[in-house]
Amino acid sequence: MYNTYLNNMDFRVGIYIRLSQEDRDKKYESDSESVINQKELLRGYVKNNNFNLIKEYVDDGFSGTDFDRPAFKKMLEDIKNKEINCVIVKDLSRFGRDHVMTGYYTETFFPENNIRFISISESVDTFKEQASNDSSTFIIACNDYYSKQNSVKIRAVLNQKRLNGKFVGSLPSFGYMRDPEDKGHLIPNPETDWIVKEIFKLRANGVGATEIANKLNEMKVPTPSGYKKTSYSLQLIDRDTWNITTVKKILANRIYTGDMVQHVQTKVNYKSKKKITLDEKLWTIVENTHEALVDRETFNYVNILRKRKTRNYEIKTKREKRILEGKLFCKECGNRLTVLYRRNKDYWSINCNRYSRDPVRGRCYSHFFPYNYLEKQILEKINYVVSELVNGLDLEELNNEITKNIHKEKESIDEVIKSLKVEKEKITNKISMLYNDRCDGVISVNVYKELASPFELKLKQIVERIDEEELKKYTSRNNQSILPNYIKKIKELLDLNKPKRELIEALIDKIVIDKDRNITIKFKYDVIPQIEFVYIDKNKVRNPYGRKGKNS
Repeated sequence: MYNTYLNNMDFRVGIYIRLSQEDRDKKYESDSESVINQKELLRGYVKNNNFNLIKEYVDDGFSGTDFDRPAFKKMLEDIKNKEINCVIVKDLSRFGRDHVMTGYYTETFFPENNIRFISISESVDTFKEQASNDSSTFIIACNDYYSKQNSVKIRAVLNQKRLNGKFVGSLPSFGYMRDPEDKGHLIPNPETDWIVKEIFKLRANGVGATEIANKLNEMKVPTPSGYKKTSYSLQLIDRDTWNITTVKKILANRIYTGDMVQHVQTKVNYKSKKKITLDEKLWTIVENTHEALVDRETFNYVNILRKRKTRNYEIKTKREKRILEGKLFCKECGNRLTVLYRRNKDYWSINCNRYSRDPVRGRCYSHFFPYNYLEKQILEKINYVVSELVNGLDLEELNNEITKNIHKEKESIDEVIKSLKVEKEKITNKISMLYNDRCDGVISVNVYKELASPFELKLKQIVERIDEEELKKYTSRNNQSILPNYIKKIKELLDLNKPKRELIEALIDKIVIDKDRNITIKFKYDVIPQIEFVYIDKNKVRNPYGRKGKNS
C-alpha cells in the first residue's frame, strides 16, 4: 500500500545488531553473525538504498529471548522521540527469538509509530506489499522454537557435566579456583582457602557467627563479594564487610567437604531470567570431586549446631571487657548475669538481667554483686583448688585414662547411632507404605494423616537424637586432642597473678550463681571437677568502694 510513496520519503535509519553469548561460541557461525560483519552488511544496505543512517544500536552478549537489552531499549526511546523512523536488521533472529514479543513489535508497535522495519535475509519490508512479508510470522515462530530446542540441548550438556562431577558455574565458591589444566575441576585458592578453614575452626570452637564476622572485619579479611569484585545491588548492602549471613552461608556449603554441589537453582524457563531455588532432593551432588577444606565430622558438627539454633554470646560494647564477663549465669532463670558499669558511683556490678528489667513482678531474684570483689574471690578459689589438683596430677596417666574412656564412649555412641538409624529406616518404610495406600485409594487423606502423624513425630525425635549423638562423638574426639594444651593453660593460669580474659575463656565453661550466693565453677571437658563455694560479703555498703568510688 505504501509502495508508490517510498521514493519520496525521508528514512532516518537505525540499524540494530545483536550477538548472544551462544552465537559468539559457535565458530561455524561467527563469520556471518559477528558484530563487525553485521555492521558491514547493514551499512552497505543503507548506502545502496540511499537511506540516511542516524544511529547504530549494538547488544553484544544478549539473548534474543529477552527484550530487556540496553541498546534495544535506547532504540525504542529514540523511536518515541521521532529520531528514527526506520529499523533495519540482518535477519529476524537478530531482532529477537521470542515469537510473542517479536510479533508485537513488528506487527503492532512499529505500525502504530509509523516505523518501517526491514529484515534483509528474509526480504521482509513492512512498507511494501510482498509475499515474503507473510512468511515472517512462520520464521519468527521457528526462531522461538530454535531457542527452545537450543536451551534443551545446552541444559542436557550442562546436566551431564554436573553428573560427572564437573563444575559448570561462572565463579567457584569462595576458597576455590578453577584448575588451569581442567576448568571443570576445582582446586583450593591459596589466597582465600585459609579464610574458609579459619571460619570453620572458630565455629567448631564455639565462636558464634556474629563474633566470627567481627573478627574477620577487624583482621580486614576480604569478603567473598569483595574478592570477586561483585557488582553492587540492592541486596548487597556492603560488599567489603563481613556479616552473619555470609558466615552462615559458608558454614552451610557442603562443597567445602570435597563434594560437588550444583543445580541448587534453575531458571523458570528459557525466556525468563528469574531463578527458583530447588528442593534439596533435586540438587546434583557428586562426592569427593576435589580437595576438601574441612573434614566431614567438623562440617556435620557445625551444621548440627546451626540446626539447634544455638546462640553465641558477645558483649556489644567497645569498652574493655571484664575477665569473667559472659561466663556468669543465674541458676534460677538460666540467663547470663549482666556486668554493668555504674558511672555515677564509678564502680562495676553484676545482676540478673531478667530481674533488673522487671523487679516488681518478681520474674527472678536479685543477684547483685560488686564485680571486683566477686572476681577476686572466684580467682582465689580457682587458684587454690586447681594448684592442689595439678601438683598431684600425672599427665601421662591422665592422658591414657582419658584416651581409653574416649574410645569406649565413641564405641558406645556408634552403637546408639546404629540402633537409631535402623529404627529410622523402619519408621520411614511404614510412612512410605501408608503414603502408597493413600495414593492407591486404599485409605483416605484424613486417615493417612491420622495414622502417619505419630510416625512422623517419632521420626523427627529420632533424627534429633542422632544429631545429639553425633555432637557427643565430635566433642569426645576433640577432648582427646585438646587435653595436652588444656593442662598447659591450667599451669599458665597458676603462674599469673591476674589471668587474661582469653585464658578464662579457654578453661572455664560457666560460673553459676544462685539467689543465696552459692557459686559453682564448671570447667571445660570435665578435666577438673567443678568448684562449689559461698560468696562472702565483706562489705555491706551499697557502694562497696566508698563514697569516692574506685576505677578498675
